Amino acid sequence: MILYVTSNLFKPLFVEREMKKFLKGFGIIISIIAVLVLAIILLLPWMDKKGSTQAEREMVFAGDELIKSSSRVMNRGITIQASPEEIYPWIIQTGADKSGMYSYTWLENLVGCEMAKDEVIRPEWQNLQVGDLMKMCAGDFAPPPYEVALIEPDSTVVFGHKDKDQWVEIWSFGLLPQADGSTRLIARTQTTMVGGIWEIVRPISFVMEQKMLATIKDLAEN
Repeated sequence: MILYVTSNLFKPLFVEREMKKFLKGFGIIISIIAVLVLAIILLLPWMDKKGSTQAEREMVFAGDELIKSSSRVMNRGITIQASPEEIYPWIIQTGADKSGMYSYTWLENLVGCEMAKDEVIRPEWQNLQVGDLMKMCAGDFAPPPYEVALIEPDSTVVFGHKDKDQWVEIWSFGLLPQADGSTRLIARTQTTMVGGIWEIVRPISFVMEQKMLATIKDLAEN
């Protein structure tokens, strides 16, 4: 009888102790998530202009006129020790059924977005035309493909998405030759798709695009 009463007296203490441990652990998790979210929010302006100069961000690129009013503009750049003529063939081979997206293939495959990733210059892929589709995934499961909006050989390639025959997003790649023989590759995104899920996609697309630019640089230089 005494043991029974004693054990019942300790039960509330045990439950209270466990609850405190749970709340402490839950609080730590929430704090970590809050810090990560805050860090991402603070870093987003930096992500949107990573690698680009003020002059490049203010520069008018071919294709800018296609989208009437964008809610967000992102410019990211990289210097490549190669000529525009050596870089351009890789850009027009972008696509899941061609050279891939030049990004983290293991991550793309993980979500069921398979990539051909044939990173070799192929003559049959060098005839990209306005209106052609650039697939984001090789399989049936895929986000809407980009459409080729504009091409200026060895200078600019613009992909985009339309809604009711109006461009709502354009993704352009501009090649700017430099005096020392190198080339600045500027990836510019202009979009009307902001808020909600797009704010989650935004840092993910930054990471994927950084890898893409680095891969194109490596391929063109080698």
